[in-house]
Amino acid sequence: MSPSTLASAPPASIPCVVLDTVRTWSDAGVLRHLDSAFAAFIAELDTSADAALIVAAALLSHLEGRGHSCLPLTALPGADPALFAWPPDTQPAVDALWQMLPASTEVWRAALARSPLVLRTGLGSEPEADHGQPLVLDGPDAAPRLYLRRYWRYERSVARAVHARCTTREAVDEPTVRGWLDRLFAPADAASAPPAAPDWQRLACAIALRARLTIITGGPGTGKTYTAARLLALLLATSATPQRLRIALAAPTGKAAARLKQSIDGALESLQASLGDTLELAALTQRIGAARTLHSLLGARPDTRRLRHHAGNPLDVDVVIVDEASMVHLEMMAALLDAMPASARLILLGDKDQLASVEAGAVLGDLCRDAQGGHYNAESVRYIAATTGHCVPEAFRAQGPAPVALAQQTVMLRESRRFDGPIGALALAVNTAADPTLPARLLHDDRSGALFASEHGALDALIALCTNGRPGAEASYRDYLEALQRGPAAAGADASGRAQATLHTAWVGAVLAAFDRFRILCAVRAGDWGVSGLNRAIEQALARTGLLKPQGAWYTGRPVMVTRNDPALGVFNGDIGIALPAADGAGGLRVYFLDGERLRSVAVSRLAHVETAFAMTVHKSQGSEFEHTVLVLATQSGSVLTRELIYTGITRARKAFSLFTERPGLLESGIMHATRRESGL
Repeated sequence: MSPSTLASAPPASIPCVVLDTVRTWSDAGVLRHLDSAFAAFIAELDTSADAALIVAAALLSHLEGRGHSCLPLTALPGADPALFAWPPDTQPAVDALWQMLPASTEVWRAALARSPLVLRTGLGSEPEADHGQPLVLDGPDAAPRLYLRRYWRYERSVARAVHARCTTREAVDEPTVRGWLDRLFAPADAASAPPAAPDWQRLACAIALRARLTIITGGPGTGKTYTAARLLALLLATSATPQRLRIALAAPTGKAAARLKQSIDGALESLQASLGDTLELAALTQRIGAARTLHSLLGARPDTRRLRHHAGNPLDVDVVIVDEASMVHLEMMAALLDAMPASARLILLGDKDQLASVEAGAVLGDLCRDAQGGHYNAESVRYIAATTGHCVPEAFRAQGPAPVALAQQTVMLRESRRFDGPIGALALAVNTAADPTLPARLLHDDRSGALFASEHGALDALIALCTNGRPGAEASYRDYLEALQRGPAAAGADASGRAQATLHTAWVGAVLAAFDRFRILCAVRAGDWGVSGLNRAIEQALARTGLLKPQGAWYTGRPVMVTRNDPALGVFNGDIGIALPAADGAGGLRVYFLDGERLRSVAVSRLAHVETAFAMTVHKSQGSEFEHTVLVLATQSGSVLTRELIYTGITRARKAFSLFTERPGLLESGIMHATRRESGL
């Protein structure tokens, strides 16, 4: 719809003209077709719908698709370009349309409130005249928000549960806790002086004992799972019935869950060695069982969105630890809190600065918005001193009246014990964004071999890196292909079937471990510099080496990522495996997945929802780490290219990080663009 057509429309026809405009924008890719269909649905339900309601409905749907849980009405009067990300060539049409729309937030609010499809409520109050309206208008008059009903319900549910869990205090024997924390965090050198700054890991354990929700956030290497392991030991030591303690470990993806279990088991094993016989941690480790995805923990079913566990059928647990909580979207967090028994403890671990979930909501980011400042009240300061022996510095104490209850149960770990080299410095420079040019200088000036950058569209060099690595970072896809070519070790003609199976299992594990040394991470899916283009190019390049023979849809050595949850098969969105011959040689190809040290497999004929995974998006990589990580930034990344995406990509690297960009300036541009997720949480 052209600006001139909009301007000449008679008043009575404006809603129809506006709806036609919204449909035109969907056809042009400015909005999704789902967005214009939802606006049409609202116009059909409310035959008196005016232009404001139609436009608000389309934009609300559009923002939900981009991860926002609501539409802030304050962004509507100026058609906020930063929020709606209008393409430059649409600005004249946007300006023409907005001439027909309210000029202030107050008028927008009044226009929406007139519709019988909008439930009008206020922040903290119970809804009035609730007839199941599909839209909800909430928030204070100065900053109202429009919601799709279900996201409004999710936010209110999460807020109520978080507040209740943070304010319900548990009885704590402070001297006993102090004694155990001294043992659990005993310095390696008994004669060493006490640290000048607080040991935030110790503080986190103490704080987690006194309430039913604790959030432990921190960057890579700050010891979140190390802290969680000591917290489990502390719970075991202080429990009246330790032998009956029921613990569940979970994460949003299978890979993250496996890493959580490995980290917890390793930390408990080393802790057992230092504690001796004072605690039976080995039995605790066995009792915890395998870590699971949140979908699996809550009982996801393939035929419905309803979960097996909910308020009417809660989880059979005393403690739930969830890692990579930044990936947990609003709907899943609401479901988790709903399924938690009232008496159980929930511990959320995650890096608040990482990418938020793909789905709507940025729950961990919202809950940790003020974590940097601490804001501990006088009672928290007293409790921390009594249980840990540490004094909270003035900078982290609450200033002013009534600090929020959530802050008292949130701990930010501030010292990285692993990311203190070039990769850590690069991640910090990106995260702080104090100097947008500093990350590029760190990349180009590095002499250790840990960092590398190519910012001139060298696609051939990127493909070559996949097969041969680079100086200072030898890990590449050649590693797994060479392991693939070696095959299972020969067991001899008279070897038993069990011996053959053992050798096959060892070989599969070696192939999977070699593949996980290296990974290509992309900002976008489409194009030569996206997941789809690079997967094709890498597959062809590896075929040219003779180490890979891609014939047909399925072939030996094909790495795949699961793209849809399938609880019946035990595979979940984000799981990565490799297609390999079955152990008996007659079972055809199976896709093998490695969860910690546990190997599982599924016949390729049963996996309908997978894609080749030489390259993957940064979003899908969360919860994983690779010896050598390559981050690829495309010119057409658009609003996806953000500081959080770059930071997350960098922090997937353990030993080496390489950056390839389609053109210069993309790194600096992304660093200056921080993720914005609208929410009322």
